[in-house]
Amino acid sequence: MRFLTAGESHGKKVTAIVEGFPSNVPIDKNRMTEELFMRQGGYGRGRRMQIEKDTFEFGSGVRHGYTLGSPIQMEVNNDDFKQWVNVMQSEPITDEEIKKMRRVIKQPRPGHADLVGGMKYNHRDLRNILERSSARETTARVLVGALCKELLHSLNINMTSRVTQIGNVIDDGKYTYKDISTQKEQSSVRMVSKEKTKQAEKLIDETKASGDTLGGIVEVIVENPIIGLGSHVHYDKKLDAKIAQSIVSINAFKGVEFGMGFKMANQNGSNVHDEILYNNDDGFIRKTNNLGGFEGGMTTGMPIVVRGVMKPIPTLYKPLMSVNIDTKEPFKATIERSDPTAVPAASIVAEHMVAIEITKAILEKFGSDDFSDLKRNIKNYNKRLEEY
Repeated sequence: MRFLTAGESHGKKVTAIVEGFPSNVPIDKNRMTEELFMRQGGYGRGRRMQIEKDTFEFGSGVRHGYTLGSPIQMEVNNDDFKQWVNVMQSEPITDEEIKKMRRVIKQPRPGHADLVGGMKYNHRDLRNILERSSARETTARVLVGALCKELLHSLNINMTSRVTQIGNVIDDGKYTYKDISTQKEQSSVRMVSKEKTKQAEKLIDETKASGDTLGGIVEVIVENPIIGLGSHVHYDKKLDAKIAQSIVSINAFKGVEFGMGFKMANQNGSNVHDEILYNNDDGFIRKTNNLGGFEGGMTTGMPIVVRGVMKPIPTLYKPLMSVNIDTKEPFKATIERSDPTAVPAASIVAEHMVAIEITKAILEKFGSDDFSDLKRNIKNYNKRLEEY
């Protein structure tokens, strides 16, 4: 399975095309729409999320509630486009019209793709870079992930996500999967702790008032993964490596860890590695899950636990110093509409990126033509594992 996305932040729409998705997977469009709505939520989101009411349409690949096995096209209209028609139109405009345009970007924002992208693709209006590098593109990725979650749901593979840190507010409590999957939806910042939620809201308000931004850490948990997804035989077959790449591909993400993560650095091996147990009901299991559900790049059957760190958003209302790309004179960086933090929304994006990679691994191992064939293959595989 592979997918492509297209669209600019203030263009007409964002689009996703998925190829290699099995036929006969039941699709709940309302449930997929709810996934999109979750991406728009979170304390600290700006006016753009009040403008956009993300709903989507299938353009191909789904009929009467089931996938066809052909390419699946999905799209979300940008409601804000009507305010940007002249700026974002595909038709040519004159030099005089360009001079009158107020939304030409000449001062790149530190920490954003503006300057390097402009240099690489030879653009003198940096809007040609920032429109695509905007996090609006993740709408399409959440759509693809929501499609994948429909398949995973039918296989009884469940997943959730939460925020463990915003700025210096840390919610590192020991929670069950049920705690996380239910209680974080009652939090405006997708934290489990009510006390930490209030602290995070206060910090976000203070940061917004100062014109600054906040980063944080998100966590994704996958329950009941199939044993043996991924492989040890080549570097590019390791599933944890693929998940790590998918997390860091999200806008503003700069790091990733599994299980105990970077805390392993100051631990002895005897405190890190998960002891192996066996019983007649469950077969081989691990006493702990410090490795986050992976050994040798393969799933162990324990819950997958992965975290990603998001840097503060680089668009500041108290802008940092930059340089005008034409005059080379120092200027304050361009101010675009932005949020003080997008960490809660980013946890949704991370969850859906993990869903995509898990689905790709399942299809690679068990087949991607017909869903009934895939389920039969998984059943036979699990039976073999039970006899091991």
